[in-house]
Amino acid sequence: MNGLQEMTLISEIVLQSQIAKRAAERLRATHDHFDHIETWCSIQSILVSVGIVSKILWPDKKYKQCGVELRQLLKVDERNPLSNRSFRNHFAHYDERVHEYFKFNAQGVYTDLAMNPHLNSGIFGHIPMHTHRGYNAFNNTVVFRDETLDLNKLLGALDTLLKNCKPYALDMDS
Repeated sequence: MNGLQEMTLISEIVLQSQIAKRAAERLRATHDHFDHIETWCSIQSILVSVGIVSKILWPDKKYKQCGVELRQLLKVDERNPLSNRSFRNHFAHYDERVHEYFKFNAQGVYTDLAMNPHLNSGIFGHIPMHTHRGYNAFNNTVVFRDETLDLNKLLGALDTLLKNCKPYALDMDS
């Protein structure tokens, strides 16, 4: 990988990190003035931006070595929360998730875009399986069925990455 290519990819990481941070600010603002569309728009923006960063750092096999070099340069551990794209995939492939669900669950119970699902949950605080997407504003987590994503950890990992990008990026407008 040449220097310009490296700087270009790192600059894209910076841009996507800034987009995610801006979306997180918008998401926090919805806590005071609830806006259902803005809540989900912000969550989706965070997930898409993090997904792009993840694909740069953990690319397909064809560009695997480039990812290895970038992770080494930017001090990104293999177990970094940014490596997991499952939540981005749940949102990007929502249609498939719906088809899969109804293939095995014909009971007609389907809860989506739930707010604070832990508070409205089933027995003993478990989120019912029919809660597909949910956002808990109290602890800043996103739920997809039985999986939970801590946005604070994800955004913290982005902040660390952004600091590590500073010496290498073309432009660091914050």
